[in-house]
Amino acid sequence: DQLEMKQNSLRKNKLNARSTKVDLDYNVQVKKLRIASLKSELEDQEQLLEVGGISPARFEKTKQELELAEKDLIMLKEKNSINLQQLEADEEGLRLQIEMQEKELAVKEEALSKMIIRAPSAGIILSIRGKVGEKVDNDRLLIEMSDLTNFKIQGKVDDDYSEQLKTGIRVYVGLDNEQLTGVVGTVNPVIRDRKIEFDVNLRESNHYKLRPNLNVSLDIVREERDSVLRINNGPAIGRGNEHKVFVLQNGNAEEREIKTGMRTEEYVEVIEGLTEGERIVLSDISSVEDLEELELEE
Repeated sequence: DQLEMKQNSLRKNKLNARSTKVDLDYNVQVKKLRIASLKSELEDQEQLLEVGGISPARFEKTKQELELAEKDLIMLKEKNSINLQQLEADEEGLRLQIEMQEKELAVKEEALSKMIIRAPSAGIILSIRGKVGEKVDNDRLLIEMSDLTNFKIQGKVDDDYSEQLKTGIRVYVGLDNEQLTGVVGTVNPVIRDRKIEFDVNLRESNHYKLRPNLNVSLDIVREERDSVLRINNGPAIGRGNEHKVFVLQNGNAEEREIKTGMRTEEYVEVIEGLTEGERIVLSDISSVEDLEELELEE
């Protein structure tokens, strides 16, 4: 391209300048040797002139040759200086041209790089808005893509729980045999089909089992307590907070009233009526609910 041609011309100019300088220095040395030879010859002729061994005309001729040689040397040095300055000017001109073309090239490369859109992370392109050759304005959305390095969950819940669903409350996510934790993010105020939509921001948003369009179960924590006594939720635990259950003791099942608190689909908090380590019957006991004690068989 043009830039490479200019750079090649600059290299040639440098080589030419070196060659010219060598030639100029050589010519100066030749002139100096000629002057030294004439001076020596003039000294010899001066001695001969004193004894009549040479004519005055011959002596004057040699003297004039010496003066001309010295003037030629002065003129040669001036010409050499002008030639070297011209070579330096040519080299500087080429340098300026190269610098200008390099700046122009950098501007064009920067403009070209801005035309290349690179995704900030790995993902899937969801949509492309625009056509080939179409002019677009600044800040216009051209491409939609999903980020596969981090995930968030879109959940739905009945609108009956709208007052309880708040940003920041804890959520447990069931993922195969694992449980992830997160918090409720944005809650969509619009109700669709009696459902409220919301986002869940996960603590492990890059968990290796997470995939796009994956269905998971969500447990929204409305209230939390630590160090409580709990039992598995089962048919024996009906609605309300007071229940009659059968506690296993020495091969018998003895009826006892218990009071429960918070519950999930898996566990129920026991407030009164049981102590840690006791075992109870969780299966359906509606057929024997009038009995106070049962005898169990192996």
